[in-house]
Amino acid sequence: MHPIDSDMRHSVPSLLFFIAAVTVLAAGCRPTSTPKPRGHFRIDLPDQEYVLLDSTMPYRFEYSRIAEIETDVSHQNEPNWINVLYPQHKARVHLSYKPVEDNLYDLLEDNIKLAYNHVVKADAIDEHLFINEETHLYAMMFEIKGDAASPLQFLATDSARHFLRGSLYFQTAPNRDSLAPVIDYITEDVVHLIETLQWKD
Repeated sequence: MHPIDSDMRHSVPSLLFFIAAVTVLAAGCRPTSTPKPRGHFRIDLPDQEYVLLDSTMPYRFEYSRIAEIETDVSHQNEPNWINVLYPQHKARVHLSYKPVEDNLYDLLEDNIKLAYNHVVKADAIDEHLFINEETHLYAMMFEIKGDAASPLQFLATDSARHFLRGSLYFQTAPNRDSLAPVIDYITEDVVHLIETLQWKD
């Protein structure tokens, strides 16, 4: 699956609703500053290889072989929340799941606002839309440029039953220049996660 590529088998109204909601909400809080040039420190990273996460959770996807999966045990955790850990990079992709119960617009609005809460620290926010009608997947990824606490976030839904949000965090002070190679590496993993994400009915 590639961004905006699809087979158009799911309902057109829900697809149009998703695109319209994301576009309108994101446009209302888009930063206008110009991204700063950044330098890259050399960090040796392995080639990307993936394994399937297929558990009792209502979704499955492929994740990096160098990553680890842990159940979220934070005090605000809910069922089917997990972390994709990168121990050697002190990074984690936090995944929070919500069932859709006539609240899709609220979930979209709340989670897009969460992504754009980083506007203050962001030099720019790049948006990437993913659509796969065959697997009923509509997703938006936000690349947050600058020294934001979370440099990468995404949301994904089938527009009817499932909603998943992901956020990348580091256990170090945010510094885009020094973390850039690792951010780029994990971004590729997140794109692969989105492209292989499937919902369980």
